[in-house]
Amino acid sequence: MKPSVKPTKERVATLAVFLANGFGIGAWAVEVPRIKESLSLSDTSLGIALFAFALGAIVAMPLAGRLAPRFGSGRATALLAVAFVIALPLPAFVPDLVSLCAVLLVLGAANGALDVSMNGHASTIETQWKAPIMSSFHAAWSAGGLLGAATGAMIQKWGVGVAGGLVLPDAVIGVLVLAAAMLALRDLGPRASAPASGFALPSAGVMKLAALAFLCMMVEGAVADWSAVFLRSALNGEASAAALGYSAFAFSMAACRIVGDVSVRRFGSGTVVGLGGLIAATGLALVLGLPNVVTACVGFALVGVGLANIVPVIFSAAGRSTLTPAIGVSMAATAGYAGFLVGPPLIGFGAGFVGLRLALCVLLVAAVIVCLLGGKAVRNAGFSTAAE
Repeated sequence: MKPSVKPTKERVATLAVFLANGFGIGAWAVEVPRIKESLSLSDTSLGIALFAFALGAIVAMPLAGRLAPRFGSGRATALLAVAFVIALPLPAFVPDLVSLCAVLLVLGAANGALDVSMNGHASTIETQWKAPIMSSFHAAWSAGGLLGAATGAMIQKWGVGVAGGLVLPDAVIGVLVLAAAMLALRDLGPRASAPASGFALPSAGVMKLAALAFLCMMVEGAVADWSAVFLRSALNGEASAAALGYSAFAFSMAACRIVGDVSVRRFGSGTVVGLGGLIAATGLALVLGLPNVVTACVGFALVGVGLANIVPVIFSAAGRSTLTPAIGVSMAATAGYAGFLVGPPLIGFGAGFVGLRLALCVLLVAAVIVCLLGGKAVRNAGFSTAAE
């Protein structure tokens, strides 16, 4: 019998797409303040525009899961990557809030659909690889986000305008996407057939994975929006120190995703999720219970370490639990993205009644639930590792 050949070229090509998507989102993030200024938008108006981005993603994510059976996961990923490249620079050329909302709806839809498609394709590659490798793809996305933000900041320092701040990074990701498509963005194995009768109801197992994704990304979104606010109030207005909390969270998450696949192979997916939830809960308890500069850095770094590889493992498990990986990933990603959006306003609403510190305890409860229930949920998805 011929030894099985691992899809190395396909993995490299898909890593390039993750890197390109992260690069684009990082570049977009640093241009948001300049777009707000150029259009003279209020905070409320900008919030409406960013909501359009989120709405586009939430609408497109479930639909993207239907593209893989129709076109194949590799081809769908290539097509949606091109759509993302086309949509990314559009916000730099709009004249008013209405047109900004329109293009952000398109950009959000392209980004959300690409997110589902590339994760579904990555899940297919992981199945062929016969070993946990999903975290490497998410590490590439995190690295791309950091590089995109750094590149955008450098472009601004050079005095380049908003258009250049998006067009120049877009050219980079266009080259990456083209190279990936030419290298190996192709389907692996037979293409699954789509269900004959519309959208199939998700199984209980997939629903549990989607709920876990919701909780994890709710914590991530709330930490992104509220960590500096909480620490600034707790540290008596030390803005620079308050910013260290989220920085520690972001860098620890990116770093831990690099070794995520090794962790899953060594300890098993269930242990990674359960222990990750415990580490995240410990970090949140440390920050909320004893807020100071040291605990802010250590605590939020622990949250990043804990959450880093949970979502990749959940996406991988969801991809193995449905007819095609893209359908399972679309369910988990849609729930996760909803959690990312719901988390910040939920904390803000609760803070108005019980104070910010008690409201943030919701995140601690979410991490504990992931710790207690997450391990069993991903183990039931049936991926075998040496540890399990």
